[in-house]
Amino acid sequence: MAKGESTSSGTSDVDKISEVLQTETGGRTLMGPAATLLFVVPLCWSLFQLWIASPLPFIFEFGILNSTEARSIHLAFATFLAFTAFPMFKSRHTGHIPIFDWVLALLASFTAAYLYLFYDQLSGRPGAPLTRDIIVALGGIVLLLEATRRSLGLPLAVVAAVFIFYSLAGPYMPNVIAHKGASLSKLASHQWLGTEGVFGVALGVSTSFVFLFVLFGALLEKAGAGNYFIKIAYAMLGHMRGGPAKAAVVSSGLSGVISGSSIANVVTTGTFTIPLMKRVGFPATKAGAVEVAASTNGQLTPPIMGAAAFLMVEYVGISYLEVIKHAILPAMISYIALIYIVHLEACKLRMHGIERLDRPTLPQRMLTWVILLLGLIGLTLFVYYGVGWTKSVMGDYAPWVLGPAVVAIYIGLVAYSTRFPPLEIDDPEAAMDTLPPVGPTVKTGLYFLLPVVVLIWCLTVERFSPQLSAFWATLFMIFIILTQRPLQAFFRKSGPLLAAVAEGFRELLQSLATGGRNMVGIGVATATAGIVVGTVTLTGVGLVMTEFVEFISGGNLMLMLIFTALISLLLGMGLPTTANYIVVSTLMAPVIVTLGAQNGLLVPLIAVHLFVFYFGILADDTPPVGLAAYAAAAISGADPIRTGIQGFTYDIRTAILPFMFIFNTQLLLIGLTGWVDLLITIASAVTAILVFSAATQGYWFTKSRIWETLALLLITFTLFRPGYWWDMVYPPNEERPGSQIVEYIETVPEGGSVILKASGMSIDGSEVSTYLELEVPAGETAEDRLLATGLELSPDGDRMMVDFIQFDSHAEDAGIQFGWTIDAIQVPLERPHKEWLFIPALLLLGLVAFNQLRRRTDEDRGGYQPVSKTETPA
Repeated sequence: MAKGESTSSGTSDVDKISEVLQTETGGRTLMGPAATLLFVVPLCWSLFQLWIASPLPFIFEFGILNSTEARSIHLAFATFLAFTAFPMFKSRHTGHIPIFDWVLALLASFTAAYLYLFYDQLSGRPGAPLTRDIIVALGGIVLLLEATRRSLGLPLAVVAAVFIFYSLAGPYMPNVIAHKGASLSKLASHQWLGTEGVFGVALGVSTSFVFLFVLFGALLEKAGAGNYFIKIAYAMLGHMRGGPAKAAVVSSGLSGVISGSSIANVVTTGTFTIPLMKRVGFPATKAGAVEVAASTNGQLTPPIMGAAAFLMVEYVGISYLEVIKHAILPAMISYIALIYIVHLEACKLRMHGIERLDRPTLPQRMLTWVILLLGLIGLTLFVYYGVGWTKSVMGDYAPWVLGPAVVAIYIGLVAYSTRFPPLEIDDPEAAMDTLPPVGPTVKTGLYFLLPVVVLIWCLTVERFSPQLSAFWATLFMIFIILTQRPLQAFFRKSGPLLAAVAEGFRELLQSLATGGRNMVGIGVATATAGIVVGTVTLTGVGLVMTEFVEFISGGNLMLMLIFTALISLLLGMGLPTTANYIVVSTLMAPVIVTLGAQNGLLVPLIAVHLFVFYFGILADDTPPVGLAAYAAAAISGADPIRTGIQGFTYDIRTAILPFMFIFNTQLLLIGLTGWVDLLITIASAVTAILVFSAATQGYWFTKSRIWETLALLLITFTLFRPGYWWDMVYPPNEERPGSQIVEYIETVPEGGSVILKASGMSIDGSEVSTYLELEVPAGETAEDRLLATGLELSPDGDRMMVDFIQFDSHAEDAGIQFGWTIDAIQVPLERPHKEWLFIPALLLLGLVAFNQLRRRTDEDRGGYQPVSKTETPA
């Protein structure tokens, strides 16, 4: 179907795309003074966020805000824009802002800014609010729910309303979730006048981190980086089978570096990739589904993984660099698998690649890769040792040398890019029978990589906070926006410089306004999700959830994980990923960790949070409300439900990863013993996900038979989790009486840990028995090392009684409580490495491959076949 052609529902594709874009950036299309205001307000919001993130307030000693004041102003901007940019009803007042919306916008922004305006008075009467405070707080909650409904739809507002109702109606709830209840005054004070509810951690992350990263992405996109990434992907992959679809996967992955929204990925990259996939033979449903699957994975891709990743920093208590480290391998293998799935689909459809005009020979390709690899190694060594040497010699003065050096490199790359024709925006309706040359395409925008390098450098080497890292990267992007056009005009000697400078300023202002408009939904969502967090702290429902989920799952960890995944998918159908993550992680993450420990499985907290994060993202393409699928269907002309179903079948590979890394934390790069272990983990994980992709597609070298598919699934499970089978033959550890803890600690290496089985009475008065990991510090004797953990024990038969727990000690961090008993200790046993199971798995894989290769036909092998200029495949 041609772009703009009416679908069966009578609505044009352009109209549908417009609806999706309205969901992402604002619901009204305005003219005149109102349009100017809706440009100026988000522009001011962006400037405010840049100000508080910069060191300028401390340099000038002006405009210094604490976190609560900054959150208050942040939400004031978000709610004002929610009421002015989104109509009360989608079909009315879309071209102008009625008076009542202006009134509501001003009231909402006042109630949000109340904490800033009256901060000193409120801090002087904590826990004793005035009647005025309560009225403002209740009005603020109601207006926030309405702002959420307008900008994000009804589901999140309903979820928040349910939790508010639960706070008030606690005594009337069923016994399993009943609580003493809260008065209206206490509810208002807790949710609005403090930092436990609306103005809590979630809104704080939106204020500190997320806004700058969204702004960074808006600047990159406006500068032309999105189009550059798409062109590179097509130039490098278009010659392969299903090349445009593979390019869609890669370009969406690259766009994921600068965007944290799967819907934004679809409507930007998909506008070009979906028509191109259709033109080379992909059916409309599969073309849209590939883009959906690629775009949802964009939120999993470090270094920018959407707002939820920054929330993990606060909730899990680790640095953002650690989050990136744990998330990088699952994201990498998931993308590799999607490219492979696209290849298998192209093979099944008997598709062919588009031949390059400058098709290199095999020796030329090998030489190119060698030069590229050596160049990357040389560049890495130069940056690491060269810049490292500069920092060690010049100390605090190093930035004054490195800054100009980066600017000089940027100017040099811009000058170099002008030697090649500028990249043009691709026409989705044009015939696709040639590919852009790889070399010139890559060289036209190398300077776009510098801000990303600056961002990664600040995060990983300088170890700056995410906020400060994003600030410096954004500042560099502002410099690029302002200077790239004048520099290109200067080096090309084309056009007046003043016009180019003016264009740069226009693009900067548009980018700043776009960044603010794009943040409305996230700002409102994090504030509203804070109501859920506030309810948990107000009512204590988090403590009851353990018993409730244990009752439903029967104490089975796998059933509990499936239950959590379903909750994430269901909530994610109507909630933004960020709000979904906050709700589910707040309620379920502690439950999974607690019940896992009681069953003998110590699940790292980051693994549980990534589990929830993954399924929250997958909800974007889960029918019947997958917004990313609707966005893709609007472009492809296919049915959105079928597009969502097809996209989810592609995303099954992503859905199994959370289950795998819960039980095999090596996939999160946890517990590795060295480089050899790392390489084996990466190789086995990549092989496993590729094999799983072939199994789910029913095609490898040729169409698979049933026994071959079952064999591939068995191989996948074995490669992902060899310990499952190995533990049946060689138990990983044995339990010894707790009375032997002192003797065992003597054998634990310095910095090691010991697994304890402890039991006692919990906070709610019930008896619990759980496994704990206790870090053991150094010491001269075993007794000294035990005391250094903060534990004082006394014998009690085969057990040890906990007589004392030192405050802020390793024992307290582990969760041991006074009066508990140490019933047993887990001692690892010597056994062969579980990776030996890879050998029979790979032999079985070779057998399946041999059997399929015997049946392989010439059509399965494929080759080049250019698409004619008049041909338009169905």
